[in-house]
Amino acid sequence: QSHHCSGLNDGCDNADPMIKLGIIALSVIACLVPELLRADMVIATRTIRAQSVIIPDDVSVTDGEMTGIADDPAQVVGLEARRAIYAGRPIRLTDIGPPAVIERNQIVPIIFQKNGLQITAEGRSLSRAAPGERVRVMNMSSRNTVNGWVGPNGTVFVAK
Repeated sequence: QSHHCSGLNDGCDNADPMIKLGIIALSVIACLVPELLRADMVIATRTIRAQSVIIPDDVSVTDGEMTGIADDPAQVVGLEARRAIYAGRPIRLTDIGPPAVIERNQIVPIIFQKNGLQITAEGRSLSRAAPGERVRVMNMSSRNTVNGWVGPNGTVFVAK
């Protein structure tokens, strides 16, 4: 008569202790895996209009996982919606960004710096832009259009 030992406490005391330990460890891991695989997903609690800054009441967290989706409200609160985000929909990281500090047609300072030389002028922004983004600006004196990078305070830095 053949007797099969599962390694658990089933009355088979002659099982290898390492096998018993391995089976117990696998049982614990199997119980934890669903919890480890669970992911959070940030969704809009209301429709968020484009160019609106997201506040804590605008978002909630739900179970789910998708590539490119925010998984923590801290990733989105304080940022600006780049396009409309509809209620109940996940918030894609590509749909948000830092709030714009320059509005279209706003008069902004333009600074050109090179080798210790600094030239300052006024320009009119041709689009909205946030710090760190590129923006096209029309120099008000020469009417030439230049490209530059937006600084934290809305100054546009131009380099040639």
